[in-house]
Amino acid sequence: MIKGDKGLWSFVFLFLLFPSVALCQQLTLVELNCENLFDTQHDEGKEDTEFLPEGERHWTPTKYWGKVNRIGQEILSCSDNLPDLVALIEVENDSVLKDLTRRSLLRNAGYQYLMTESKDVRGLDVAFLYQPFHFRPLCYDSFSVPLMKNMRPTRDILYVQGLCISGDTLHVFVVHSPSRYGGEKETRPYRQQVVKTLQQAMKDISKDAKIIVLGDFNDYADSPSLKRLYESGLKNITADIKGRNGSPANYRYHGEWHSLDHVLVSPSLSTKVETSYINDASFLLEEEPEYGGKRPRRSFHGFRFQQGYSDHLPLVVHFVL
Repeated sequence: MIKGDKGLWSFVFLFLLFPSVALCQQLTLVELNCENLFDTQHDEGKEDTEFLPEGERHWTPTKYWGKVNRIGQEILSCSDNLPDLVALIEVENDSVLKDLTRRSLLRNAGYQYLMTESKDVRGLDVAFLYQPFHFRPLCYDSFSVPLMKNMRPTRDILYVQGLCISGDTLHVFVVHSPSRYGGEKETRPYRQQVVKTLQQAMKDISKDAKIIVLGDFNDYADSPSLKRLYESGLKNITADIKGRNGSPANYRYHGEWHSLDHVLVSPSLSTKVETSYINDASFLLEEEPEYGGKRPRRSFHGFRFQQGYSDHLPLVVHFVL
């Protein structure tokens, strides 16, 4: 939710007092799948009982607050400077975002946020955090994905149009496509349905506009759903990035590294990328005994709680606008 107008006046003040600041700005963007960031309360009509104190995972307030602070720590570790924009995947509701931005390690960071309220069966949504001194939302919306036969309700696509302090207008779309559970081929049409919805949402935006599409696509860079977006003119600026500590991708399954998360931009923004990388800080990784090497340190290994972070590593992009 956008809170108050204090940020607006501060934003205008900076433009008036320091007009030269609008000439060049480094903008840091982070994308992170939080892996089941649920609170401990039941949301009516949602399949979230697994993450309740009496549920299978015994999701107590202690575990919850530990997870919230670890997600905050993970975001802070992404860059030497505080990230300006953060796209979050797998967050349950507004209460979780309030706790993350107001009562966690991020409480002094000043983040404000927007999020969807979709019909996802488990109650998970996507969210967008922003620094009000560097980015001012002008409008926002969410787009529901039309259901296909045998397709469960999935996450809405979050759209935010906003103004950077550099004077650039950004169009940001945050996506969380259906998983591959049930088979990649069998579920492929569901992810393509998300892309069709996204393309429809973008059709009225100028081709010269600065567009960012990011999130967990549950597909690889060469998958059909991503190829459709390339045909729309978007460029995947994270397709070949590596971790600063050598991780070849941001997700590991059965000993194999792949990236399910991506950041795509319009041609007008692709030339503004300064650096991009995976945040594979050592504390976000653990040994994988069965296959050898390292893997992301997730919150649960099976049903055993291990005080981890997420099964996805964050993507980080630095733009110079």
